[in-house]
Amino acid sequence: MKYPILFIVSLLIIAATFFLTPEQKSGGEKFLIVIHGGAGSARPGMTEEEKQAHIAGLNTALTTGYDLLGQGKDALSVVEAVIRVLEDDSLFNAGRGAVLTSEGFASHDASIMNGIDLTAGAVGDVRRIKNPISLARMVMEKSNHVLMVGDGAEKFAEKQGVGFVPPEYFITEDQKATLKKRLDQMNKAGTVGCVVLDKNGNLAAGTSTGGMTGKLPGRLGDTPIIGAGTYANNATCAVSATGWGEKFIKNAVAFRISALMEYKGYTLKQAVKEVLDKNLAPKDGGVIAVDRAGNYEMYYTTPSMYRGVMTSDGIKEIKIWE
Repeated sequence: MKYPILFIVSLLIIAATFFLTPEQKSGGEKFLIVIHGGAGSARPGMTEEEKQAHIAGLNTALTTGYDLLGQGKDALSVVEAVIRVLEDDSLFNAGRGAVLTSEGFASHDASIMNGIDLTAGAVGDVRRIKNPISLARMVMEKSNHVLMVGDGAEKFAEKQGVGFVPPEYFITEDQKATLKKRLDQMNKAGTVGCVVLDKNGNLAAGTSTGGMTGKLPGRLGDTPIIGAGTYANNATCAVSATGWGEKFIKNAVAFRISALMEYKGYTLKQAVKEVLDKNLAPKDGGVIAVDRAGNYEMYYTTPSMYRGVMTSDGIKEIKIWE
């Protein structure tokens, strides 16, 4: 009788497998990463060489994060690692390539959030920290605070052994030229960000920026404001924003997307589109977002947004314009 029993058990296993979702069949290890390098900052007349340089920078960050996820790294660590890559790339408005204030120095904001328990850390107006995203994580994990700014944040960084660089490290010839041209204009784009779903089904988000070209010293945008430029909640989604920071703060954009999903049952696509289309004006910016089911959005109302996605399902896409 043991053979018929084994046969029946085998049939039951096969039948059960037939009704599993693709994620369940793969052991629940679906993962993905989405990044952005700023909305509205791509010049239509950029050369092919400039275009390919930006795409290469996005690709380096994207593949770095994807490889780490494939190795089983947690979402929070992947977000930090990817944004560090973008901060070190002078082509993007974060870290090394940050835009300059009206007084000619670089001032950095960054934040990071863990979807597991809503813990978050952020820094604002730091001027000597090589990788602001790592300091934001330290604020989250090694202090009782969420947001630290200016001298206080840098004194905290000294105690934590964070990498310092002289202010001149951040100043590139390109940004000096940009400042000279735009002191009387408002540049509403820049910012880098990353959202991740890891193999364990956890979400995380992070954002880093130099802010607006020619901004007044002391100005903070949405990037270091949890719920405005960054938000992550395993129950809903992870979001990173880019654009005109003041608008994203006033409308609590990142949290509003999550709230529509949590309280009104919206899909990720519905929530993202409603918030950007109804609460923001055209050309205000864009967001990247991912939900716990592995759906993702890269939505923007500007002419362009540097962006990319890689998924364990084999999707890979890097774009600047439509």
